[in-house]
Amino acid sequence: MAYQKRNVTRRGFLKGVAAATAGVMIVPRNVLGGEGVTPPSETFGGALIGCGGRGGGTFGELSKDLKVVKLADCDVRFKDRADNNKIYTDFRRVMERKDIDLIAIATPPHWHALISIAAAEAGKDVLCEKPMTRTIAEGRAVVEAFQRYGRIFQVGTFGRFGMSRSKDNILIHKIMRSGLLKNNPGVYFHRGGLKVKEWSGKTDQPIRPVPANLDWDLYCGPSPLKPYTPTRHGGTHRWYWDYESGGLTDMGQHLLDPINWLFGKDDTSPVEVEASAPPAHPEVTGMWGWIKLKYADGFTMVLESAEWGEPSGMKPRSVKLTDLSEADQKTVLAMPDPEPLRTFAEAVKTRKLAGGHPEAACRTVTLLHLSNIAIRTGRRIQYDPVKEQIIGDAEANRLVNQPMRAPWHL
Repeated sequence: MAYQKRNVTRRGFLKGVAAATAGVMIVPRNVLGGEGVTPPSETFGGALIGCGGRGGGTFGELSKDLKVVKLADCDVRFKDRADNNKIYTDFRRVMERKDIDLIAIATPPHWHALISIAAAEAGKDVLCEKPMTRTIAEGRAVVEAFQRYGRIFQVGTFGRFGMSRSKDNILIHKIMRSGLLKNNPGVYFHRGGLKVKEWSGKTDQPIRPVPANLDWDLYCGPSPLKPYTPTRHGGTHRWYWDYESGGLTDMGQHLLDPINWLFGKDDTSPVEVEASAPPAHPEVTGMWGWIKLKYADGFTMVLESAEWGEPSGMKPRSVKLTDLSEADQKTVLAMPDPEPLRTFAEAVKTRKLAGGHPEAACRTVTLLHLSNIAIRTGRRIQYDPVKEQIIGDAEANRLVNQPMRAPWHL
């Protein structure tokens, strides 16, 4: 892998030369490192792709606890940005640079999968903004790419790290991971805070000439090429199914990622999803009342918008040790605690999975996309979490793996 080759060049080569010269070679302090000095092998070249409002924060998270030199910026929208870094308007030029090790992705979500996969193929580690991807199939493609190339991926949400430090939460996690709770009575319930009304789209937006500094074709990228309206980029891109899909995908990965860890659902998905919502517009997102996501073991997640319709009628119910038989309780209590979750920096340094690794991120974003599919079709859907397909509903299943606009493809 590219990462290993760089280690040989920067560190292993110097060790080999020093040994061959029997200690004659004098190695400068800035190469060896030491107190107050970072050796080159511990310094990473970084790039930011997507230089809008979230870009600076995303690159800051990528740099946390790592020595990162920012070498490049890339904005797939604008051609007239300028600062002290090398500026590109095409992310593929960034991938060609051998001095860049880490990529921060802060574009709109319809670009997340393709840029993440390109980075993995180029031997680079990635911190990607939420939501992970625009579709379920894109999420699976990202998982497979990072497994194939042995790179590090962390989605840009960190709630699970705090969640995993509580003794009470660790016990719930162990109960769920034990597989002993066959008829799970648990209900996770969340009400409000999903920006449903804020990111419900407006259908009467005027068509305008494309601004001179905007590469509209590249901005749309793998999404359909639609007539330009100002609301299709900037924060209001969240109004559109083409790019992000509303407040649910804007905030849902923050909210549900720690819950997926807590209830041990990082490697599976719901089997049934139902939503209460008015008929959906084909272009823009809208209001919804509640969403129920039920797993094969009976555990249910319930989201209420608190902004439309009647409540779901469901109440929260935690998972308890007493839900198990006495023998099973002893088994759970004897289980070792899970390993502490690794931060992005720890994962980059150790070459082990980050806490928000691709599979976990994929399973979380799947919750959001299944919810939106239920909203858009207006039907209860049945889902196969192994095949990652909707059962018996061809129209709904087409939203799982939406085609990309040529020449872009997974």
